[in-house]
Amino acid sequence: MKLKSYFESAKGIGVLSTSDDEGHVNAAIYSRPHFTESGKIAFIMNERLSHANLQSNPNAVFLFKEEGAYRGVRLYLKKSGEETDSELLKQLKRRKKYPNADPQEHRYLVFFKLEKLLPLIGDNKEDYPVT
Repeated sequence: MKLKSYFESAKGIGVLSTSDDEGHVNAAIYSRPHFTESGKIAFIMNERLSHANLQSNPNAVFLFKEEGAYRGVRLYLKKSGEETDSELLKQLKRRKKYPNADPQEHRYLVFFKLEKLLPLIGDNKEDYPVT
């Protein structure tokens, strides 16, 4: 199964981990990634610590655990660009309303290149839910 198809059908919980240029780490719950036609992976981000960390350190890891099982993937990512309040961001939004969201707050569509893909546990290729 391809990565985009996997995330379209898989249900579970995702955590995006980032760190600043001094190595101070952060982990935050994030929804499934978006996939662009050009093959990039994208996340919609608010003006919070994860986004701030990516300004000084472009590396991140997205860990996804499937519901009801110890299966999933770890995506090792490198930021490749971003857009602020863009039309593409508005098209990709899965939720139309965000609880407790400040309507004046900027949202970012942050693009990543996939550097490495590993299963949730271990590094055995037989454990991969995706190819």
